[in-house]
Amino acid sequence: MKYKALLLGSIGTLIESSNIQRNSFNEAFKEAGLEWYWDEQDYKILLKKSGGTKRVEDFAEKNNVNVNAAKIRNRKTEIFSSFIIQNKQKLRTSVHEIIQYTKKNNIRLGFATSTTINNVNAVFQSLSGQISKEDFDFIGNKSFVKNEKPHPEIYNVILEKLNLQKEECLAIEDTEESSNSAVRAGIKCIAFPGEFHVDDQFKMCIKKINLLDQSIFSL
Repeated sequence: MKYKALLLGSIGTLIESSNIQRNSFNEAFKEAGLEWYWDEQDYKILLKKSGGTKRVEDFAEKNNVNVNAAKIRNRKTEIFSSFIIQNKQKLRTSVHEIIQYTKKNNIRLGFATSTTINNVNAVFQSLSGQISKEDFDFIGNKSFVKNEKPHPEIYNVILEKLNLQKEECLAIEDTEESSNSAVRAGIKCIAFPGEFHVDDQFKMCIKKINLLDQSIFSL
């Protein structure tokens, strides 16, 4: 076994989150008195850039509107977290199986997210009974980094925390922007696209797959 660790990169590698995120943004816009509405096509385009605050800033600039983008993003995060806690989510197909495989084969498991700690806690609360924080050797969040994805900082943090070399790790990401984070850290990345990203090319990844299984460790 050439890999010593599997690094799941984002919330979207665990649950189908894009549409929930989109609806949460729209609710936050409504609360802020903005007549904005991001439909699925709008959001797919906006997802080309990482970071909810940046998306709001760019959209506001395009529409010549002054807003507190950080405040809107924070409110969106609260709405998102509340929703997934109240509406229990299911792990994406094959994720539970690959996590069990890592545990049985002494492969360390990391969660390479740079989202807020509240989001992280909400995801694990929503997935209670399916996975737990104890399944992971390291769980990232925004407090560990100054630069969110696609900057490689969170992956560099994991390498340091787990005392691993980049060649010993395999990353799984659901978006092109997040995949760039792993690749820029020198870590091989497999694309496991979410529903809003299935048509993306993922040219930076070594493979694009719909299901995770043990064959990924031979890549």
